[in-house]
Amino acid sequence: MAGGSPLAPAAAGLLALCLVLAGCGSQLDPATVAQTGAGGLSGGTVTGAEGVAADGSIPGTTGGTGSTGTTGSTGTTGGTGGTTGGAGGDTPGGTEGSGGNAADGGVDAGSCDGFKNSTGITDKTIVIGNAADISGPVPGLFESSQDAVKAYVAYFNANSDICGRKLELRTYDSRADAAADQQNYTKGCDETFAMVGSMSAFDSGGAGVAEGCGLPDIRSAAVTADRYACDTCFGAQSTKATEFQNAVADFVKKNHPSAAGKGAMTYVKAGAASENAAYQSDALTKRGLKIIYDGGIDVTEFNYSPYVQQMKDKGVEYVQMIASTAQFVRLAQAMKQQGFDPEVFMLDPTAYNAEFLSSGGSDVEGTTVFINFTPFEEAASNEEVQLYLNWLQQVKPGATPTFFGLFSWSAARLFVQQSIALGGKLTRASLVDSLKKVDDWTANGMHAPQHVGAKRTGDCWRFLEVKGGKFVPVGGTKYTCSGTTTVG
Repeated sequence: MAGGSPLAPAAAGLLALCLVLAGCGSQLDPATVAQTGAGGLSGGTVTGAEGVAADGSIPGTTGGTGSTGTTGSTGTTGGTGGTTGGAGGDTPGGTEGSGGNAADGGVDAGSCDGFKNSTGITDKTIVIGNAADISGPVPGLFESSQDAVKAYVAYFNANSDICGRKLELRTYDSRADAAADQQNYTKGCDETFAMVGSMSAFDSGGAGVAEGCGLPDIRSAAVTADRYACDTCFGAQSTKATEFQNAVADFVKKNHPSAAGKGAMTYVKAGAASENAAYQSDALTKRGLKIIYDGGIDVTEFNYSPYVQQMKDKGVEYVQMIASTAQFVRLAQAMKQQGFDPEVFMLDPTAYNAEFLSSGGSDVEGTTVFINFTPFEEAASNEEVQLYLNWLQQVKPGATPTFFGLFSWSAARLFVQQSIALGGKLTRASLVDSLKKVDDWTANGMHAPQHVGAKRTGDCWRFLEVKGGKFVPVGGTKYTCSGTTTVG
């Protein structure tokens, strides 16, 4: 990891993806890395995204990937319907929420008396920024996070304002590079009021810069220890190093008691994966599982048969892996080829993507995945997820939703609600202070409660199983919230 910063061994899906990217000098095959869990469940238009604007215009945004741009139109205040804040046309049907799902979150707005313009704030606009890995070794890696913020800006500008001001979004490309992240946040300090929904595999670079200028940074999630330590940085998906949820171990003990005493932890030896595999093994052991096999696999290794044979010889019945989609599938294929059928093959949210299903085929049938958000298959049950999917299609028809994008949308909503509540008291410092008090944040139930201010790992998770080439709920659709275990 650039800068020598270790990765936080929490937020398991995010962790696994970034571990594979964080080679620390390893020679990573770009084709292998490209199979990471950056994709959602659909390769094209999201089912049920009705009323999408045909031209895909993005009201109230500026710039392109990797650079800042010229000021765009701020439009007019929308109220509960109205018109968009740019060239987007009429607000599409079914894309305006009410109550907590409204663009302003239905929060009690603070008085605008005393509101002062400052860096990134003019009489008409509040400029926010987003830095995400758009280019680099894996093109488009976290483009979904940037698209999600564009979508929320469009939604907000079509229907509301903050003390008479519309949002203006400036986009930056962190290129999966800590130096680029640092450069982006240096610009962000001078050009924006706050950074919102950013996501980078190498996010240590901009941490000190953000804290140094007091820049509020509400990310999809923080990845490195440096970002976690940044006083002005927060994650809509909250994490804490050395803290791991109990829900996974409890699920295994309850549903697969015979497998609980015959566990395996395997991982790709890239970045801090070995250290984090040890953390997770310790946490599972403290919670009552027994790990009888621990094995790292070289990034350049394509023959997984020896590792499978070792697990088979030891009588392993529970397999958990820290890797990316390509490695998940490779292990599943090797297990099938060698007739090794453990009772549980457990993966983190990184596996929740179309590539895992399509490339894995029948070999990944029965795989269990733990998640902390409402899956897109269940969008009909959650208005906030519907809003994300619908507005994503308005700003970028055919875009694929991801769980990284979902948490970036959540970050944008959090920024808006906190800013509106502060009203005339809104400053960078007051926003940071307010964020430190945020707890049990769910973005209207689109994800499990997150301890944003405390920066602790959320303890509520649920499970999916691959059946018939689809992700289906296992153990119900409610979260299991059974605390966390601290190790290390």
